Amino acid sequence: MNKTAVLKFPRLTTSSKKRALKRITINLTSDEAQNLEKYCEQTGRLPLDVIRELIQALP
Repeated sequence: MNKTAVLKFPRLTTSSKKRALKRITINLTSDEAQNLEKYCEQTGRLPLDVIRELIQALP
């Protein structure tokens, strides 16, 4: 990482709260995939963000 990036974004190098990430794979029907793609196009959001937000909203 160059010095400019470190100066501009100090949190990128010194995160005090690290999250462990786990990769998952989901299988969608073609209708489900089309619905997700259509929603993402309409809202300008990424599928990852949509799915992550839905999971975070679970009780």
